Amino acid sequence: MSNVISLQAARSIRDAENEDHAYRALILSMDKLELLEEMVRFQEERSRIGQLSLDMMVRGRTLFKALEEAAETQELRLLTRSYRRHLDYELLEFRQKQS
Repeated sequence: MSNVISLQAARSIRDAENEDHAYRALILSMDKLELLEEMVRFQEERSRIGQLSLDMMVRGRTLFKALEEAAETQELRLLTRSYRRHLDYELLEFRQKQS
């Protein structure tokens, strides 16, 4: 694995994260049921599109972090942590593919 990343990719990710404030505020205002419904919508959108866009990766990390923190069961906590780590990996791959 290369340690070289594209500055353009890093900037794109940073910009997507900075523009994500409205979504982050929305997620923080949701209760547990609304978070689960948002997770279903996220998964449906990903299935419909067939791949993860940069915006989806950033939004997904926000969503799954909130779900992980709100989880009442160990199983849901592990599932959401796994999804979030997968999105972290996808972002790393995005950075490396852009170089």
